[in-house]
Amino acid sequence: MQTVVLAAGQGTRMRPLTDATPKPMLRAAGRPLLEHTLDRAADAGASRFVVVVGYEARQVRDHFGDSHRGLDIEYAEQTAQRGTADAVRAAAPELDDAPFVVLNGDALYDPESLAALYESGPAVGSYRVENPSNYGVLQLDSDDDTRVTGVVEKPAEPDSNLINTGSYVFPAAAKDRLDVSTSERGELELTDVLETVCGETTVTAVPFDRWLDVGRPWELLAATEWLSESLETRLDGTVSDDATIEGAVVVEPGATIKPGVTIEGPAYIGRDATVGPNAYIRGATAVGAGAKVGHAVEIKNSVLLRDATVGHLSYVGDSILGRGVNFGAGTKVANLRHDDEPVELAVKGDRVSTGRRKFGVVVGDNAKTGINTSLNAGVVLGTEMTTTPGEVLTRDRRE
Repeated sequence: MQTVVLAAGQGTRMRPLTDATPKPMLRAAGRPLLEHTLDRAADAGASRFVVVVGYEARQVRDHFGDSHRGLDIEYAEQTAQRGTADAVRAAAPELDDAPFVVLNGDALYDPESLAALYESGPAVGSYRVENPSNYGVLQLDSDDDTRVTGVVEKPAEPDSNLINTGSYVFPAAAKDRLDVSTSERGELELTDVLETVCGETTVTAVPFDRWLDVGRPWELLAATEWLSESLETRLDGTVSDDATIEGAVVVEPGATIKPGVTIEGPAYIGRDATVGPNAYIRGATAVGAGAKVGHAVEIKNSVLLRDATVGHLSYVGDSILGRGVNFGAGTKVANLRHDDEPVELAVKGDRVSTGRRKFGVVVGDNAKTGINTSLNAGVVLGTEMTTTPGEVLTRDRRE
């Protein structure tokens, strides 16, 4: 089935990681989020893709080209991010006069549930959460709890905990329902299109067993943890006979694992990366292409993006390091509050609970730390920001 994948947004809640990278192109377990979405859609029954691009569109086009896994990709440009209905409207000229699927390029869907969605149109993916007030809550027919009658965005007193996952199978006629009014949020919402379709035909709520909206930095860690569950050991790089490899570990071609290194998977080591000597990697960790992990460094449950460097005698836990980051020797990351409460992180100016007892730092592209820097749990070090030798950073430094 023809599939529209939305990948045009700026990802402001993910900053500073998205200062120069579209959010769907952030990597989890070694590959862009968008690539994982296209893979799962292909397995579920996609026949071709229309990818809606906007912010830093060239990165998406250059990575995927005109096909993925043998399926054609066409691109539609959303010149201004005015909402999800506007994004699908940009894709509409590329669609045949037939039903179509809409997916978010920065979300993860479990494969079996996504396949069920493709087979159940018209339909919307549903998921049960503990905090439905943060999402669009699906309204169901009182006589048929699988039939969707509408959706209420972020209700103060939700009727249920069943939310909209932003995944849809629309009938062909929905292409003519995309001219919606601007919502209270100032956007053209695809949920308004869903409301109209619900009034015209039967729309089924398809339950998802697993679903993850990767909108904030700690959710990129959660995505890496989920995707790492399916890693299978593959050692295509150079692995020293004196290194210890346990669990599922992928070492890409050109990567080097030096003597004395211990890697306890699941872990992903990207192409041309270097680890060691005497380094320790554990947890669901992804070391990006060209990254360097130095002597006696410990990396735990973290994401190092392309060309990041962690100098010797450093510790990084439950953190995300952007492209080209350089941690000076002896840099230490704290990842646990003394009161054992969930670590908080500033998102668009507001401190928000990550819901994680252990969470370290978020570091923007090309940031650098001086030797023996200490970074407190929940700190953000912005793009190209620096610290001085021996500095203890307890507050965000974004500019």
